[in-house]
Amino acid sequence: MKVSPKNIRVRKTSLKEETDDLKNTTAAERWAMMWQLALDAWAFKGEPIAESRLQRNIVRVYRRES
Repeated sequence: MKVSPKNIRVRKTSLKEETDDLKNTTAAERWAMMWQLALDAWAFKGEPIAESRLQRNIVRVYRRES
């Protein structure tokens, strides 16, 4: 889907002008919003979702006492 540059809006604001729309959200709610953006970005690129998998290469090292 191609987006025309005429349909893109860009707005520059300073920190003083910043809106408080996320001020009343919890860290978990902000994390959930970010996670959805990450999932959308991976889907857009056609990448598999990079979630933690069960590691199968765990090794235990025993050191000799000297």
